[in-house]
Amino acid sequence: MFAERPSPLARRLARGLSIVELMVGIVIALLVGLAAASSAVMFGAIQRQGIGTGGALVNANSALAALKDDVAAAGLGFFGDSRYLCTRLNLSLANTVHVDGANFVPVRITRTDNRDRIDVVYADQIAAGTNVLTDGTSTGVSAAVRSLMPANVGQAVLVAPATPGDPCVVRTVTETVAATDDTPQTLSFGDTGAHNKAAFTTNPNYADQSRITLLGTLRWANWQLEGTDLILTRPLEGGASAVLARNVVAFRVQYGVAAVGSTALSEWVDATGDFASLDANTLPRVRALRIGVVTRSPQPEKRNAAGDCEATAALPELMGSAVTADVTDWQCYRFRTALTVVPLQNFVMGVAP
Repeated sequence: MFAERPSPLARRLARGLSIVELMVGIVIALLVGLAAASSAVMFGAIQRQGIGTGGALVNANSALAALKDDVAAAGLGFFGDSRYLCTRLNLSLANTVHVDGANFVPVRITRTDNRDRIDVVYADQIAAGTNVLTDGTSTGVSAAVRSLMPANVGQAVLVAPATPGDPCVVRTVTETVAATDDTPQTLSFGDTGAHNKAAFTTNPNYADQSRITLLGTLRWANWQLEGTDLILTRPLEGGASAVLARNVVAFRVQYGVAAVGSTALSEWVDATGDFASLDANTLPRVRALRIGVVTRSPQPEKRNAAGDCEATAALPELMGSAVTADVTDWQCYRFRTALTVVPLQNFVMGVAP
């Protein structure tokens, strides 16, 4: 009996790879490895660039989106009868006096060391766009009203003088007595109310036919740069603050104003000169705010073969002013500029003829 002879293929497999086949395999493996490494480097560079560009853009847009809602509500509750009600204000919370008869505007840009800060104050009740007359005088301890005021205990109201001059005062309703056929509705502001505890330097007597506005909850928000963090602070909410955006290298705000005697927005102005501090003459001219931020990518991009950075050739400008970088190797970073215009509808409607 004879054993079957193995086929040529079987003999070849049994013999193993030749040196030529082994070398060809090694070369192919090296080529595949080099291609994979090159693709990984390229992917890493693309990812790094995407993170840098996207991070700066998201930072800027998120910050502006957070500002817009608050700024758009600025002034709600402080206008009535086509005029601004409060040139001065008494405002406290618990035992802390926040504004003691000082000049007051519900939106303010403050410029310090070429950096801007925004403060806005507004009511959260849509009914704050209207007001009612008082029936008789008021010392700020209670007030009778000629029309129904749908105020509940715990809500804030604004008591404004019949003619601007004396400070307005923010009070918290602690009791309401409904009107009868012979008596008007009465609001009481006992010392247990959140806005009723502190004393002010000037406590005016409000004449008959002064005005009361339902505020609901009074909001106050300000935004400013601390280092390269854009910070939102709420002074009437325990001073709570939050970081809206990081790596912010510029934050600027301008008033959009109308010419004297006009209602149409005509120019953008910085908070300097006549508009460094708004007053009864300049406030009615304000129509909008223009807000701009410049953000830097959170991480640098890779230098070129010569060791030079090519991400940014020149620093951006914001509203006509040069931006100062917060890093020395700024050419390695990407910058993004974002602008938004927020109409101040309460200002426009509040002083409409």
